[in-house]
Amino acid sequence: MKDFIGVGSSPKRKEDLRFVTGKGQYVADIKRPNMLMGAFLRSPHAHAEITSVDIAEALRMPGVRAIYTGEDMRADEVGGLPVGWAITDRNGEPCKEPLHPAIAVDKVRYVGDAVAFVVAESLEQAEAAAELIEVDYKVLPHVTGLVEALQADAPQIFDDVPGNLCADWEMGDNTAVDAAFENAAHVTSIELVNQRLVGNPMEPRAAIGEYEPERGQYTLWTTSQFPHVVRLLMGEFVLGIPQHRLRVVAPDVGGGFGVKQFHYAEEAVVTWAASKLGGAVKWVAQRSEGFISDAHGRDHVTQAELATDAEGAFLGMRVKTYANMGAYLSTFGPNIPTNLYAPLLSGVYRIPAIYCEVKCAFTNTVPVDAYRGAGRPEATFVVERLVDTAALELGIDKIEIRKRNMIPADAYPYQTPMVVEYDSGDPMACLGRAEELADVAGFAARKAESEAKGLYRGMGVSTYVEACGLAPSRLAIQMGARSGLYESATVRVHPSGAVTILIGTHNHGQGHETTFAQIVSERLGVPFENIDIVCGDTDKVQHGLGTYGSRSLVVGGSALNKAADKVILKGRKIAAHQFEADLEDVLFENGEFSIAGTDKKKSFNEIAGAAYLPYDFPLETLEPGLEEQAYYDPVNFTYPGGAHICEVEINPDTGIVTLDRYTAVDDVGTIINPMIVEGQLQGGIVQGVGQALFEHCVYDDASGQLLSGSFMDYCMPRADNIPHLVIEPLSTSCAHTPLGVKGCGECGTIGSPAAVINGVVDALRHIGVRHVDMPASPNRIWNIIRKTRTRVAAE
Repeated sequence: MKDFIGVGSSPKRKEDLRFVTGKGQYVADIKRPNMLMGAFLRSPHAHAEITSVDIAEALRMPGVRAIYTGEDMRADEVGGLPVGWAITDRNGEPCKEPLHPAIAVDKVRYVGDAVAFVVAESLEQAEAAAELIEVDYKVLPHVTGLVEALQADAPQIFDDVPGNLCADWEMGDNTAVDAAFENAAHVTSIELVNQRLVGNPMEPRAAIGEYEPERGQYTLWTTSQFPHVVRLLMGEFVLGIPQHRLRVVAPDVGGGFGVKQFHYAEEAVVTWAASKLGGAVKWVAQRSEGFISDAHGRDHVTQAELATDAEGAFLGMRVKTYANMGAYLSTFGPNIPTNLYAPLLSGVYRIPAIYCEVKCAFTNTVPVDAYRGAGRPEATFVVERLVDTAALELGIDKIEIRKRNMIPADAYPYQTPMVVEYDSGDPMACLGRAEELADVAGFAARKAESEAKGLYRGMGVSTYVEACGLAPSRLAIQMGARSGLYESATVRVHPSGAVTILIGTHNHGQGHETTFAQIVSERLGVPFENIDIVCGDTDKVQHGLGTYGSRSLVVGGSALNKAADKVILKGRKIAAHQFEADLEDVLFENGEFSIAGTDKKKSFNEIAGAAYLPYDFPLETLEPGLEEQAYYDPVNFTYPGGAHICEVEINPDTGIVTLDRYTAVDDVGTIINPMIVEGQLQGGIVQGVGQALFEHCVYDDASGQLLSGSFMDYCMPRADNIPHLVIEPLSTSCAHTPLGVKGCGECGTIGSPAAVINGVVDALRHIGVRHVDMPASPNRIWNIIRKTRTRVAAE
């Protein structure tokens, strides 16, 4: 069929033409009539009482229309920012959720906390006026370290949160774990840090609020991964706007990585300010502002133990994690280090008993929430560092110990001891293929070559499993979610046979306009170029949950497939009427309706046209038109997985770690577009390498200031830091999604940090190094080598 591009092919991405030609429309590009500009005054202190805010001089500045404080919003009965998914502690009590005002009232609790919002005719005028606002602060003691925040003598961040403890949470069978450790021949223990990260998407956050008094209508344009959820949280819980009066639009968005997944204060402030001024108000973050206002990621301190028998068989695992929530709870903050972390601690292994406890702490830092992978990379790092360390202590090869404990392919579906049941997978096959592609057999020779040059070479292995497409809705709501986890799709067939897809997910770099078009092209036989995608607008698209957790294809694609089924069924009914045949005799294949065993045929376009005509149509049983909507509520997570192997070289004189080889074999289920999947895996690996070797969000304990608040201080991976990535899929089909897909957007970020750090530790093993915390920066590695050499010399 002409221009038929379906599942399994790799057409060029439909959306890229407008991006590479500068035709994309981002929030910063949007101009509304008589639009005003806004700028925030933010706290320079980590913790302080606000004793007074004097805006008189700033209000006299040219072009200034208004200046708002937290007191103004409180007087207008504006609510605090809600948690979208809270948790309960080990006693069944809700986690502590202190009020999170959009603009600080009475107190600031981190450097960057908003204190005032200036609205003026130009950005320059707003910024100049903000500098003239005089704020008197009474500086209070602060705490930025999460372990320190839980100490008895730590400064209290909230009066109603004793000990700064948000929640003391647990999962697993502690009694069974205790028994496993009592019977163990060997116990491996590690302590590790999963450092704080800043997401830094290419496009900084931005928001435009607009109010039309004559219609009582609000509109928010925002850099969001889930506009419908923003409408729910901001409308219902913060501003009290009925959802039918609030339109939220997320146009082209330049990357998200989880950072744009949350409802932010700035969205509520610009919308509220617009209602006060009766027009449009715009705010665009500067990059330095993003460092102190975008939600950060990770920030765990963990103690973990693995019990084994004498042959290295895993008997039990015990994990204790301290997780930083920051100064307030972000939208999904408490859910990330608990419900999205502990269930994955079994990894790809048969571990009979696991117990995990997590203490979530408030600190005087930027709130912490999901960052690409969101709990899954943290879990994998714990498991894979434990396994590598156990192999070293037991004298078992690092690959061999993994194979001895892996879940065999014939054991699926596999119920883990941590709630989740893996429906499908073959981790042994992934690891075996990765061994071949990485030429593990040739590693010794490459290591000798490196030694001849005075370099240390190490090989790191990481196997992983993750959970995508959060599910099911019933369980999520029981666990504290404010919404179900379904997704929706509408397939609108025009009389010409062209198709418009309206879907509740959001495309901000993933290639949805391409992959979703491929699914419909495959199902309906419609030319690829005749299919358009609409997303990101709550007035145009039926309710949806957006894009996060690798859910778009898993959940959104399933809803789309379901809607296509409905279109085909209605088309068959129309064709049956025209053929004067029974419905059961009408077939649909390759874009044609036909009667089995005859030459009667109708093209999809012909039936589409007939659906809108008043004749030759069964009006007594069918409504005119060809448009169907479907919702899909997943019955379970999907479980992509894989094996990553990397080799690093370390220069002992400089501490520089060079990533020399990298191999990834990933099971992502059915692949719709191989090119896009490879791109997603490449991007994820690079972000994981960034965490392993470069990125570190650092606060000064003494002042509470963010020390890594720009790209001068926050190191990001560059192209010349990454070798050629050898990537190969080795997929098993998901047993419960209609398309067999599993998701791929976070796989690289989950598998790579442990692979890289395991490689670094392996390279330093001969000098007695047992563990290296991330990032393995030149300074850190040089100091480790220097101290180790000094210690050895002293001995």
